[in-house]
Amino acid sequence: MRKRHVMLAMGLGVCSAISALDIASAQMPLPAAKSVPDGTALFKQQCATCHTTSLSDAPRQGPPLVQVIGRQAGKFEGFRYSSGLAQADFTWDEEKLDAWLSNPQDLVPGSVMAYRQTKGETRAAIITYLKGLN
Repeated sequence: MRKRHVMLAMGLGVCSAISALDIASAQMPLPAAKSVPDGTALFKQQCATCHTTSLSDAPRQGPPLVQVIGRQAGKFEGFRYSSGLAQADFTWDEEKLDAWLSNPQDLVPGSVMAYRQTKGETRAAIITYLKGLN
């Protein structure tokens, strides 16, 4: 009789394991992927170490980027720019920001920003975020 109880318990254990396996292998729907990258999160991850988004914060390694669109390049009061940017003769717009984020040294030889973003959708999301700060 004891042997029969052991066999029954083992059989129930196997059934429980199979049931658990069935539950574990059931597919759960995944959340829908975001079609557009989140510019706020990207800015915080990739830009906020060097740039603030407030005019009242002290500049970091780079100037504050609030109200950057429409601003004369290399001319933020109180920030010391590289010689290339200090001599730049353009105003920041979406096209210039896109070129800058792609390769700062190509846009402004002598600039010292090391960041480069090869993904167009990431650049676009960051630029959209910056536009919202104007």
